[in-house]
Amino acid sequence: MKIKSFNVIPNLPENLRALEELSTNMWFTWNWDAIMMFVGINEDLWHRSHRNPKWILGTLPPERLEELSRDGNFLGKLEEIKNKFENYISYKDTWFAKNRQEQDKDIHIAYFSMEYGIGEGLPIYSGGLGMLSGDHLKSSSDLGMPLVGMGLLYKKGYVQQVLNRDNWQVERYPENDWYNMPVQIVKDAGGRPLRVEVDLAGEKVLVGVWQVPVGRTSLYLLDTDLPENTAQARLITEQLYGGDRENRIRQEIVLGIGGARALEAMGIAPTVFHINEGHSAFLLFERIRQLMRNRGLTYPEAREVVWASSVFTTHTPVMAGNEHFDFELVKRYLESYSRELGLTFPEFLEIGKEEHTSMGFCMTVVAMRLCAFLNGVSLLHRDVSRDMWHKLWPQLPRYEIPIEGITNGVHTCSWISHEHHKLYSKYLAGGANGIPDSCDFSRMGEIGDREMWDTHMVRKVKLVKLVRERLKRQHQRLGADPTVLAEAEKVLNPEYLTIGFARRFATYKRATLFMRDLERLLELVTDEKMPVQFVFAGKAHQADTHGKEFIKAVAKLSMDPRFKSRIIFVEDYNMNVARYMVQGVDVWMNNPIRPLEASGTSGMKAAANGVMNLSVLDGWWEEGYSPDLGWAIGGTEAYNSDEERDYVESESIYNLLKKVIAPLYYERGEDGLPHDWIKMMKVCVQKLIPHFNTNRMLREYYEKFYVHAHRSSRKFAENSRVAEFAGWRRKLADNWPQVKVVTDQFKPEMELHSGATLPVRAVVWLGDLKPEDVDVQLHVGTAGGESVFKEGRSVSMTQEARMGDSYVYKGEILCRKSGRHDFAVRVIGRHPDAVNALMPLLIKWSDD
Repeated sequence: MKIKSFNVIPNLPENLRALEELSTNMWFTWNWDAIMMFVGINEDLWHRSHRNPKWILGTLPPERLEELSRDGNFLGKLEEIKNKFENYISYKDTWFAKNRQEQDKDIHIAYFSMEYGIGEGLPIYSGGLGMLSGDHLKSSSDLGMPLVGMGLLYKKGYVQQVLNRDNWQVERYPENDWYNMPVQIVKDAGGRPLRVEVDLAGEKVLVGVWQVPVGRTSLYLLDTDLPENTAQARLITEQLYGGDRENRIRQEIVLGIGGARALEAMGIAPTVFHINEGHSAFLLFERIRQLMRNRGLTYPEAREVVWASSVFTTHTPVMAGNEHFDFELVKRYLESYSRELGLTFPEFLEIGKEEHTSMGFCMTVVAMRLCAFLNGVSLLHRDVSRDMWHKLWPQLPRYEIPIEGITNGVHTCSWISHEHHKLYSKYLAGGANGIPDSCDFSRMGEIGDREMWDTHMVRKVKLVKLVRERLKRQHQRLGADPTVLAEAEKVLNPEYLTIGFARRFATYKRATLFMRDLERLLELVTDEKMPVQFVFAGKAHQADTHGKEFIKAVAKLSMDPRFKSRIIFVEDYNMNVARYMVQGVDVWMNNPIRPLEASGTSGMKAAANGVMNLSVLDGWWEEGYSPDLGWAIGGTEAYNSDEERDYVESESIYNLLKKVIAPLYYERGEDGLPHDWIKMMKVCVQKLIPHFNTNRMLREYYEKFYVHAHRSSRKFAENSRVAEFAGWRRKLADNWPQVKVVTDQFKPEMELHSGATLPVRAVVWLGDLKPEDVDVQLHVGTAGGESVFKEGRSVSMTQEARMGDSYVYKGEILCRKSGRHDFAVRVIGRHPDAVNALMPLLIKWSDD
C-alpha cells in the first residue's frame, strides 16, 4: 500500500495573519507580552502544547478564530506586538552595527551544537549544553551579530520523566509533530525540499533541512527521517543522544559533514565556524574537503584556512566525558572519506589520537588540532582544561597552553521573571532592548525594600502553586486517594526559607549531599522559629542508573512523614519548571564535586531574579562569589578522601543554613521585612547580572575570537597567500630538527640589586630557516622543577649578529623584585598570518 501525505495549515482571517509569523519566530519565547497574548487565546492549549503557539493555532476551532478576528481588544494587542516584533527585527542601531569595524562588516558565523534549548515547544535539548546554545543564538539576535546555528531535528523530543510507585524514573519519548511546531522546511531553488547527501559506510543517506527563526537569526536542523532513506538511516535523527556508539558516530557525521554541505547548498558562506563541544568536529574535515574541491588547494593549504577560521569550545572537565570512537568504527565510516582528503587512514587517525598509543579517536582532540581558537567555559575550567590537555603541548608551561577562558552566561530576558523585568525597567533607566545592556544596575539601591520583597514574594507564591499542581497531577496518575491529593495542595509555605536545587542528576552534582546527616536535616526543616524547605527537580540520563538512584533517594525522602511538605521533588523537569524555580526560591543550592562543574548557569539565572547562591566554589561561582551576595560551601582546598570532602561540605551546608542563612532570612524589621536579606538580594543583582549574561559572553567571543578568525578567512581567500603560509609551515617542520639554541657565556654576578638589568645573549642555529621565520624569546619566571615553569612571561630577543652558520640574539632581564629568578631561551615559529604561534606547537628550548 502506498500512503500519500499532505499538510493542512490554519486558515487565519486576514486581520489575524500576523499570528503566523509571531507563532513561528522563537522571539516570542523571551517576550512577555507575546507570551501573554498566546496564553489569552487559549490557556489550556498553551499548557497542553508545551508553550507552542503554532500548535495552538492549528488546533483552535474556526469559531474561536472568527471570534478573535472580531475582538477589538485582541486585535489591538496583536497590532502592538506585531509592531514591537517588526521594530526589533528592523532595528539598525544594534551592538554589532555600532562596534564592528569596516573590515569586519561581512563577518558571518556558523555555530554548531548537538542540542538547543530555545523554548519548550522545540524539544531538542537535554541540559546545560542545550540551554547555553539556545541562549547563544538569542543573544546573537539581540546584538545583531550575523550568526546562524546548525543542529539536528530529533523525531522524539528529549525524555519526559515520570516516577513510578517506587520513585524510580521512567522515560517517555513523545514523537514531535514537526508540521505543528515552529519549524519550516528549507527548499531549493526549484521549490523542492532541500536535500544533501552523506556517505555512511557505503550507504548514501539523504539529509533534509528545517529552519527555525530565532529573532534576527536562524537555526537550521538536519533530518534523516525521510521517505527516500532506509529504515535504519531514518533512525539516525530519531533521538538526542540515543542509540549505540554506531548511531552516535552516524549522528555526528550528519551534523558535521552534512551541516557543512547544507550551508553550502543554501548558499550560506560563513567566514567563521564555531564548534560547541566536540560532537560536530567532523565539520572541520568537510570544510577542508570543500576547499580542496572548490579552490584547488592541497590538504595542508586547506587545513591552514580551516584552522585559522575555526573556534572550539570545550565543556567537559573529565576525560571520560569527551567523545571517543573506536578505531574500527571510524574506519568503517571514514576510511574512504580520508582518501578524499588525500590522507592515508593512519594519517587521518593521528589527528584524533590523544597520544601515539591512544586506543580511541577523540573528537575533542580533532577540534583542538584543527581550530586555532580554543576555550573553556569559565576561568577555572580553562585551568582544568590546560591540565587535561597538556599532553597535546608537552613542552609548554601549563599557563601558556592556548586554551582561553570565556565564562558562560545566560540570556537574561529568557530567564528573568516578568515581574522583576518590570521592576528593573521602572527604576534602572532602561530594560526595553535587552536587560544586561540597557539597565543601570548600579542604581539597584534606588529600589525600595518593600517593592523588591513584594516582587520576590509574587514569584514565590507562583512557584508554590506550580509545585502543588504538578504534585497533585503526579499523585492522580498513580491513583492516590483524596486525602493524599488534599495533602498535595498544602505542601510548602511561601513564608518559609526555600532552597532550590534543579539540574541534571549526574552523580558528580551530588543531589543527595544534603541528606548525609538526616538528623541535622530534620532539625532544619522542623525548626519552629526558622523552618527551611527544599524543592528539587531534575532528570537522569536514561542509561545512568546511579543518577536514577539519587532521584529515588530524594523522592523517597519527600514521602517520609517526618519531611513531608518540607522536601519536594518536582517530576519532569523542563525549561518551564526551571523558570519558576530560579524565579521563586530564596536560595539556589549547587554542590558539585569541584572542579567537575565546568561552568554551570542555573545559578546565574537565579541571581538575575535576586536569588542568592549557596554553592561550591566551582565553575562560574568561583568568579562570581563574594560574601556580600551569597555563600560558599567549603573552600578550594584539596581533601584527603571523598569521604572527608563529603563530610566537610555537607557540614558546611547544615551550618550555613542554620547559623547564617536562616537567621538572616527570618530577622525582620518593624515593618516585617528582612532588610539585610533584601540588601544582599540587591547586591546579588547589581554585581552578577551585568557580567554573567550571554550578551557579554558573545561580545567576548567576538572580540577575542570571531574578529580574528574572520580576518584570517579574508586573508586566506587568496590562494597564493595560503600557499605561501603553508610553505612556511612546511619549511619550519622540515628544518626544526636542525634548530638549536644555547645561552652564550651566561655569568651573572653573585648578587644583583632589584631594579638592575641583566643582559642575556643566545646563539641560535636555524638550518635553512631565516631569522624572520622564527621568534627567539627570553622566558623569565619561576621554575617548578628542573624543566617546567610555574609562572612566567616571554619577551622577544633581538638579532644582533651572524656568526658562521648561527645567529646571535640579545635580550635583557629587568630584576623588578628580589628573590630567585629563572629563565630560559626558546625558539618558536613566527609569521604575520599565524593567529596562534603555539599551534601546532614547534618549540625548541635552550639545552645548555
